[in-house]
Amino acid sequence: MPAVDFPALVPSSRSYQPGVFPETRFEAQNGAVVRVRYGNQRTNSRLTLTFSNIADDKADLVLENYVNVTKAGNYVVFTASNVARTTTSGEPGVLTPWFSETNSALKWKYASPPSVQSVKPGLSTVSCEFVGELEGI
Repeated sequence: MPAVDFPALVPSSRSYQPGVFPETRFEAQNGAVVRVRYGNQRTNSRLTLTFSNIADDKADLVLENYVNVTKAGNYVVFTASNVARTTTSGEPGVLTPWFSETNSALKWKYASPPSVQSVKPGLSTVSCEFVGELEGI
């Protein structure tokens, strides 16, 4: 499944959770705990991006991206320009590999449709939620 670039929009806020390693926890009657790990890759990372007070044509780009990604089962690719803020020298921030998941095998999928709230005519606030999933491993 091919990657689809997310529009080059810088979020006004973002929230990220790095996901977990799949495992099962067993607890004995005496309270002793044993964990069985089922892989060496994290899964279920979460990323929420909010774009506050953007022009409706920019909000339309996000909605089009959602349709293009979900109709064919594709995944989203983020770059430093649209996920992480850069340093004062213009270099990507140290968190960029986490937000774009270039340090893992996870692929970003839409967790739910984007939410669009009209602020006033011509301006909207858009929120997008993504989940990082393993594919083809």
